[in-house]
Amino acid sequence: MMQRLGAIFLFYKPFFLWSMAVNILIIIFNPYILPSIITKLLLTLFVWYMVHETSAKRKLIFYKNLGISTWRLFSTLFIIDIAITITFLLLMKAFV
Repeated sequence: MMQRLGAIFLFYKPFFLWSMAVNILIIIFNPYILPSIITKLLLTLFVWYMVHETSAKRKLIFYKNLGISTWRLFSTLFIIDIAITITFLLLMKAFV
């Protein structure tokens, strides 16, 4: 289980900086939790589409060999991203 979670974090690593940039934009334009979740869901679907339709699709073979389906990979990615986003939003609201 920990090996799979580590692999999912490895997949999330290149997207982390983009996610934080989107978090900053969310704080600037609409710092509420529900629109943030909807925005992150749409961005996760966009990343799924980009990975599925480009040559990056070959990266998914590694995760399938570990027993992680595409659905589980992106749903876990979404949950991790939402946890980071909500934490970031709450911290920013508390200190700013």
